[in-house]
Amino acid sequence: MELRTLRYFVAVAEELHFGRAAVRLHMSQPPLSRSIKRLEAEVGAVLFDRSSAGVTLTPVGAVLLEEARTLLDQADRVRERVAVAAGAARVTVGVLGDSADPDIARLADACRRRHPQVEVRVRETDLADPTCGLHSGLVDLALTRGPFDETGLTVRTLRADPVGALLRADDPLAGRDSLRLADLADRRWFRFPEGTDPAWQSYWSGGEPRRGPVVRAVQECRQAVLWNGTIGITLLDHEPGTGLTVVPLSDMPASRVVAAWHEKDRNPLIRSFVQLAAATYQG
Repeated sequence: MELRTLRYFVAVAEELHFGRAAVRLHMSQPPLSRSIKRLEAEVGAVLFDRSSAGVTLTPVGAVLLEEARTLLDQADRVRERVAVAAGAARVTVGVLGDSADPDIARLADACRRRHPQVEVRVRETDLADPTCGLHSGLVDLALTRGPFDETGLTVRTLRADPVGALLRADDPLAGRDSLRLADLADRRWFRFPEGTDPAWQSYWSGGEPRRGPVVRAVQECRQAVLWNGTIGITLLDHEPGTGLTVVPLSDMPASRVVAAWHEKDRNPLIRSFVQLAAATYQG
């Protein structure tokens, strides 16, 4: 069995949907389906039950999934050790500035335990660059938040955090149990500089063009609210600081924490770091 075919199989087994698996693998669905059929012919058994209700693993498929994951993990470890031996033991990670995410500290510990010989360089960026230098080639991997232009990138969601409206504590809306975006339609919002990724700008502006002061950092967002009475969107579980409060927004989707890297990057250390990140953020 080829490792590539086993990766295809694992993607379908985890997604239980050929279309989603194809998107995840950055390929079209027909060649993926053909690869799975060839694999079934090779093992001499049906791996998936396909019906109008969806796709499910057969008992044989469940056994192969367990074995395939083990084999692929071993193959990745071989690549990682070869990369270290060849002197390619360096990874540059981009993060958003002002981040106090405890999962980053846990990920750093996990990476040090698994890759003690790897040098990790960290590059912080302000809120005007959600890819943390990935699109400009300054980092190998970004631990950031979506949405943003994903052209040429592979993006994996690690966690989703609810958001709310950041307000002064004495704001007339501060005592509400929850708000909707319509409640904030006539207010001044903090916003990001011209040229900021449109998808990112749109999300943090509630999907509408806004007027108000331009900010680049989390602390600037808070100061804009505190000094000017402007409003904006922030994470619900972040401590806003003295004089500020956060009210849940009922009609805003959660903010996705993601790992992103160049889709053509074959550095095995990147794959290892992403696997560690997924385990850390979801554990």
